[in-house]
Amino acid sequence: MTDPTTDNAGHAGDPSSARSSLEALRAEIAKAVVGQDPAVTGLVVALLCRGHVLLEGVPGVAKTLLVRTLAAALDVGTKRVQFTPDLMPSDVTGSLVYDARTAEFSFQPGPVFTNLLLADEINRTPPKTQSSLLEAMEERQVTVDGTPRPLPEPFLVVATQNPVEYEGTYPLPEAQLDRFLLKLTIPLPSREDEIGVLTRHAEGFNPRDLRAAGVRPVAGPADLDAARAAIAKTTVSPEITAYVVDICRATRESPSLTLGVSPRGATALLSTARAWAWLTGRDYVIPDDVKALALPTLRHRVQLRPEAEMEGVTADSVINAVLAHVPVPR
Repeated sequence: MTDPTTDNAGHAGDPSSARSSLEALRAEIAKAVVGQDPAVTGLVVALLCRGHVLLEGVPGVAKTLLVRTLAAALDVGTKRVQFTPDLMPSDVTGSLVYDARTAEFSFQPGPVFTNLLLADEINRTPPKTQSSLLEAMEERQVTVDGTPRPLPEPFLVVATQNPVEYEGTYPLPEAQLDRFLLKLTIPLPSREDEIGVLTRHAEGFNPRDLRAAGVRPVAGPADLDAARAAIAKTTVSPEITAYVVDICRATRESPSLTLGVSPRGATALLSTARAWAWLTGRDYVIPDDVKALALPTLRHRVQLRPEAEMEGVTADSVINAVLAHVPVPR
C-alpha cells in the first residue's frame, strides 16, 4: 500500500478536496461491490463520526467484500476475525506470551490492533467474547494485565451478523448494541444487480484480488481529519436539536417498545445528521438530514414488546411512525 500521508498531503486540511475524495469512495467500491450504496454511505458517515457499524444480512450478500474494499479504497490497515463459539477474548485483544529466552512476558497484539477491524459473524460467539470488544470500541484502547494499550487511528469496528432468527446465534447485549453508531441492513440484491454480480464473475472477477479489479486508494486518514474538522463547524440550530430530542423522547413513549432511545442515541443521531449534511455540501443541518439517518442510527437502540413483535411490528416501522408524527421544525 502507498503511504496515505503522502497521497493526501496535497489537500490535508482542505474540506472541499476531502469531500471529493470521500465521494469517490462510492465509485471505487462499486468496482467490486454491486449496489449497496446506502451501506457504503453509512460506512463513510461512521468513519467521519468515529463510530462503529453493525452490518446485518443473510450469508452471501457481500458484507465481508464490502468492508475489504472500503479498506483498500481508503488505504488503511484491516484485519478480519471470524467469530466462532470457541473464540476466546484474548484471540481478539491479544495476550501476554512467555519468552523462555528472556524469562519475561511480552505482549502479543491481537487483530484488534488495526485501522479497520472486521468482526465477522459476531453473533456466532458467546457474550463473553463479544464483550471483549467493548473497551476497544468505547475507549479505543485495550487493557491487558492492567496496562492500557492505545489502538491506531483511525479505528473502526465493522461487525457483521446474521439475522438473529438463524440457528446458532447469540443476540448482542443491549450495552454492546448501544456502542455501535449505526446498524446497516444489507438486503438481497435486485434482479438487475444480481445479474451484474454473475456477469462480473463470468468475466473473471476474483473477490480475493481487489487490485486486479482496479480498486485503488482514493482517500486516506488526512481526508478524514479534514472532514471531521469541517463537520465540527457545521451549524446546528436550536430547533434541529429540539427536533432530535423530540424524536428520541417519542420512542420512549411508544406502546410498541419496552426500551426507547437513550440520550446517547440522541447524541448519535445529531452527530450522524451533521456528517450527512456536510457530505451533501452544506454547513448547516436541516430536518431531512435527521430523517435520513434516523433508521440506521436508532433501529438497534430500541427494544420491541413481545406482543408487538408477534403482530409483525418492526423497529423500523416504529421509528418511521415516530418520524411521521413528530412536528418538523420550519
